[in-house]
Amino acid sequence: MTTIANNLQQVLGRIAHACAAAGRDPASVSLLAVSKTFGAEAVLQAAAAGQRAFGENYIQEGVEKIAAVGGGFVPALQWHCIGPIQSNKTRLVAEHFDWAHTVDRLKTAERLAAQRPDHLPPLQVCIQVNMDGGPTKSGVAPADTLELVRAVAKLPRLRVRGLMSIPDHAPDFETQLALHQGAKRLFDQIAALGEPGLEHFDTLSMGMTADLEAAIQAGSTLVRVGTGIFGGRTYPAA
Repeated sequence: MTTIANNLQQVLGRIAHACAAAGRDPASVSLLAVSKTFGAEAVLQAAAAGQRAFGENYIQEGVEKIAAVGGGFVPALQWHCIGPIQSNKTRLVAEHFDWAHTVDRLKTAERLAAQRPDHLPPLQVCIQVNMDGGPTKSGVAPADTLELVRAVAKLPRLRVRGLMSIPDHAPDFETQLALHQGAKRLFDQIAALGEPGLEHFDTLSMGMTADLEAAIQAGSTLVRVGTGIFGGRTYPAA
C-alpha cells in the first residue's frame, strides 16, 4: 500500500471515529482530498485507493492537473475549486470544475453562470461565509448570506448546494467546535426555508486536517483534507 493510500485510510478512520462520537452515520460526511501543489501522480495514487473527489486552490494548476489525470475512472473523478476565484479565472472554473466552494459575490456567480457550457451539468456552488469576521478573509458576512444565496439560486447553470467556511485556526477542540457551530446554525436556518432553487441545499463544507473532528461534531457534511493525505507541502519561492 502506498503512503498516500495508507494516509487516506487513516483519514477515513478519523472520519468514522468522529462520526461515531457525534452519533452520525459515516456516510453523511464526504471527504475532499485537497491536492494543491501535488502532481497528477499523487492524484492517481489516491484515485487508485478509491478517492474520487479532489479539491484545488490554484485554478490554473487545477485545470492542468485535470487534463493530465484524464478520465476513465468509475465513478468519474469530481473536481472542486476551493480557492479564490478572480474575475479573469471564472471561465476556467466554469469550463473545467464540477464544484465551486468559494462564491462570495454575486458578480462572481453571474460570470460563472454565463460561462458554464450548456453541455455540462450545472456547476455545484457553495457560498463562502466569513463566520468569524476577519477583515482580510474572503467570504460574505453571515447577515448577508441569505440574500446572496437567494440571488445565486436564480441564476441559470448553477446549483446552490450549501455553505463553505474557513474559520481562523483555533488550538483546542472546544474553540474549533464553537466556530463551526455558528456556520451550522446559519446553514440550518437557510435549509429550513425550503425556498425555490434551494432543493439541493445539503452541503456544509468545513473542517480540514487539524479540525475535522470538531467540524464533524458540529455538523459538517464535507471535510477538506490535504496534508493528512498527501503530506506536507513545499511551496515555490515567491
